[in-house]
Amino acid sequence: AEGRAASYARMRGLVADSMAAFAARLSRDVAMPRLLGTSGTVTTLASVHLGLTHYDRAQVDGLIVPAPALRRISADLAAMDLRQRATLPCIGSERADLVVAGCAILETIMDLWPAERVGIADRGIREGILRRLMGNGS
Repeated sequence: AEGRAASYARMRGLVADSMAAFAARLSRDVAMPRLLGTSGTVTTLASVHLGLTHYDRAQVDGLIVPAPALRRISADLAAMDLRQRATLPCIGSERADLVVAGCAILETIMDLWPAERVGIADRGIREGILRRLMGNGS
């Protein structure tokens, strides 16, 4: 597990390095940052947070999760091997290989813009754009 922790720390460092130029251009003068995560990793982590035995969009979409809970779940997942992650409900073999990289990205974002909580949206940006276009008769 110690090797996994070091590997995860290196992964987070690579993500932070790759985001550094972008982050430098954005203001951090926000009294209380609000973060909203869409689809993928955040919905997976929200499912784990809720202890769901199967994914349920109705329970996940719109959920607000404390940032420390997301960090704890991320650390727990990073400490597991692929087989262990694959046995978890709502992760399975289809997300077990990618979820740790997503956790590293999410934690880096939370480092850059510390928020107490993260909103979870199951409906992604593309779906929102499509709904908007459909609503405008375009």
